[in-house]
Amino acid sequence: MMIEPLLLSSRDKLDAALNVFFASVDAYPGFDPGREYSPKESEPFDALSDRYLRAFESALKFFRTWERVREAAPSESFRDLLLRMEKIGFITDVMEWIFLRDIRNRIAHEYLPAERARLYEAMVGRGNAAFRRLQERAGEIDD
Repeated sequence: MMIEPLLLSSRDKLDAALNVFFASVDAYPGFDPGREYSPKESEPFDALSDRYLRAFESALKFFRTWERVREAAPSESFRDLLLRMEKIGFITDVMEWIFLRDIRNRIAHEYLPAERARLYEAMVGRGNAAFRRLQERAGEIDD
């Protein structure tokens, strides 16, 4: 079966957003919550956060595009969407993606260095692993 153009476009956008995020993960210098960073020194952390947000949003858009193209009806809630994506095999754990959404929600509101350090570690750890699995699985859909 040939992949629909809309789904192919969404997958390509997801792939691009994920690759940019992975570049930030690969260059992640580690965050020291006890250190005062200059604006210039903060740039890798700001880039990581911004790229995480874009990667997460691109994943959601891909999931919703998949539903629009391949399913009879859209999910009624975020959890239902994740359950469907788990059933299809795009994600492996609904609760992990709820955690990833929580990271997304907390990025803009956390200013305490210790909490920022935990968020960065979650992004480069759990977020990175989940996004890499998604990229691999999304790459397997029919071309």
